[in-house]
Amino acid sequence: MRFVRQRIGAQDLGALRTLGSRSGWLIETTGVLRVGFGKRVDQLVLEGGLEEPYDPRLALSRHEITGDAGPSGTGIVAFGSLPFDRSARAQLDVAEFTITQNQHGETWISAPDGSRGWAELLESTSPPVQETQSLRSLVLQPTPEEYAHNVALAVEILRSKEIDKVVLARAVLGSVTHDIDPAAIAQRLRLREPLCAIYSIPTSDGWRYVGASPELLARRTANHLQSHPLAGTIALPPNVAPDDYQNWLLGSAKNLHEHSVPVNEIVNTLSTVYEDVNADPNPSIVSLRTLAHLGTWINASCPDESSAPDALEVLRLLHPTSAVGGVPRRSAYDLIRRLEQHDRGHYAGPLGWIDANGDGEWWIGFRGVLVRGAQFEAWAGAGIVSESDPTAEREETKAKLASVLSSVLVDSVQ
Repeated sequence: MRFVRQRIGAQDLGALRTLGSRSGWLIETTGVLRVGFGKRVDQLVLEGGLEEPYDPRLALSRHEITGDAGPSGTGIVAFGSLPFDRSARAQLDVAEFTITQNQHGETWISAPDGSRGWAELLESTSPPVQETQSLRSLVLQPTPEEYAHNVALAVEILRSKEIDKVVLARAVLGSVTHDIDPAAIAQRLRLREPLCAIYSIPTSDGWRYVGASPELLARRTANHLQSHPLAGTIALPPNVAPDDYQNWLLGSAKNLHEHSVPVNEIVNTLSTVYEDVNADPNPSIVSLRTLAHLGTWINASCPDESSAPDALEVLRLLHPTSAVGGVPRRSAYDLIRRLEQHDRGHYAGPLGWIDANGDGEWWIGFRGVLVRGAQFEAWAGAGIVSESDPTAEREETKAKLASVLSSVLVDSVQ
């Protein structure tokens, strides 16, 4: 298929966000909004997930791109949300229309040659008006008490030095009275979490995953790569100056240790494929609406693009990082399967995009809600180390769940 890329005038960001989040594909960061819409015109299927090699550049090279020149991610782009399970089947979708607009209003559209109607689709999109809703049903899996018990079991194992760290998560499954509009969720999250990547991606099992991720797993641009792992968290009470809480987090030995694990892991892993890898010497605070995290920027590069792995290969190396899995990876994963007893699905899997050059931007898929009709499912996890307190970790997951579910529900959950 031949695609044509054109430089166009700036489009209405609200309409782009609504169209992508409601029925298309959306990844919106502070610098760039990238949206796919219209029909799915191609699909890249990773039958073995991230466990088996797959060359996206070869798969996307069957399409031709002509027209105006443009930066990374403005040509033929495949969007996707990958499962947490590395071996699970995954898919990436190529949309009929892809619009990329940066913070300066510079805008490109890519579409199959001869394909029309993108402007009409955009103009006919109705803005989101849905308010948050009341619960109709709710299941906590596991219960808060069971989750604290699981944390206690994990701490005992970690104290025996078999595992250094494990991330344990819990889920909330429920329904509301009316079908949920993903565009309303995306709009609320854009206002509430301006520093996060707002995403809305259809999943292979018929759900739509919409949320606000603060954690960049990998941004690949030619021979350069960036990653921004987060670990170490404190809840920020409403209507209180956050400075004291943030300073406590910067001085917390437990949280600094928890944060150092994924940073060292990513640096060591990237060093196997990149010549120059460096991390900021000290973490900084990433402050969100109700939570603050420790974050560290990691940069990697190699002499030329031909020696750089594509974005999917980087995911294959990094996922799951200890920020969502644990250390050692295999042992922590086995413990997660044993204690959580509920498949994470797309929670904590990578989500983002890749283009025909192998460039891409992938975020960790959390702080989001899976929606289908009036049903929803949300997850939250906490990093468990040998110093962890089960009650404190339970309360951390409660704060994370409350933060994301406030975009859907009037009610609070435990």
